[in-house]
Amino acid sequence: MSKMSDMAMTIEELRNAAAAINEAANWLAAQFSSDADATPVAEAKSEKKPELTLEEVRAVLAEKSRAGHTAAIRTLLQKYGAKKLSGVDPKHYEALLKDAEEMDDGK
Repeated sequence: MSKMSDMAMTIEELRNAAAAINEAANWLAAQFSSDADATPVAEAKSEKKPELTLEEVRAVLAEKSRAGHTAAIRTLLQKYGAKKLSGVDPKHYEALLKDAEEMDDGK
């Protein structure tokens, strides 16, 4: 399971790097384009940050569980109305991860 978690984290890091490179390329294209049109810059600013996926959240919670926070994770899942991570509404992923990150602070 550890290798799968590592692989999932590596894949996510690659996706984040690709997204960052794409944003940089768009910004450069907008800065150096011959058009005086500011539309590409406006589009880049209006982009939302990417939605968290189940796999991303699962990888973080798996690490927390291995660090001894299994009971606290169960409590968090119940807070968001689920017994399992797959039962948590994706709109709550960001808040769930924020709560999970606070686990280390409370030690």
